[in-house]
Amino acid sequence: MELAGTAECYCPMPLLRMRDATFARNAVSAGPLTLDLERGERMALHCESAKEACVVALLATGIVKATTGCVLINDYDPRVQSVHCKRAAALVPHEPLALEESEFARYIAYRAALWNVEPSRARACARRLRARLAGMHEALAYPLIGALIGTPQLVVLDRPQPVYARLIVDVLEGRALFSTHADAAAARAFAPGGLARVRAAGA
Repeated sequence: MELAGTAECYCPMPLLRMRDATFARNAVSAGPLTLDLERGERMALHCESAKEACVVALLATGIVKATTGCVLINDYDPRVQSVHCKRAAALVPHEPLALEESEFARYIAYRAALWNVEPSRARACARRLRARLAGMHEALAYPLIGALIGTPQLVVLDRPQPVYARLIVDVLEGRALFSTHADAAAARAFAPGGLARVRAAGA
């Protein structure tokens, strides 16, 4: 006998999920944050300060763990499944990376080892990305190239330069993008339809 309405439907979890996630340590705080980021979606978060924007970016990649609430990356909890989270999400830090050519080659080798990517494939990927990011200052392009070596599902940008928004979005080729900003105009440059704002801690 078949019963109508009992068939199961699989609905994948959001790629990034935060539920009342906060971080508080050594006078640094962020959140609370509640949001869902789906695969292929873009979201820009306008934070209260540069420091908070940095902390939220670290939370979104599981590099720092939520003090309260929870963060799930590809349905994994960074507190107990950090390796899985690192495979799914890559951070592009705010700080530029000024490197000589030989240093850049070593950096790519390091990123390839980190992501378990075959070295020749990593070098080919880096060359292709450098060509596509030719209009971007090298010191800002290098961290992005390093983050994309492992083909992550989620790319998290900490206070990226709005002047390069279109270039960055194009090179991500449809990957989910989560960016943090201390300026609303910069946030709108990256996700005009997906702009969110952090509630002030304690609000």
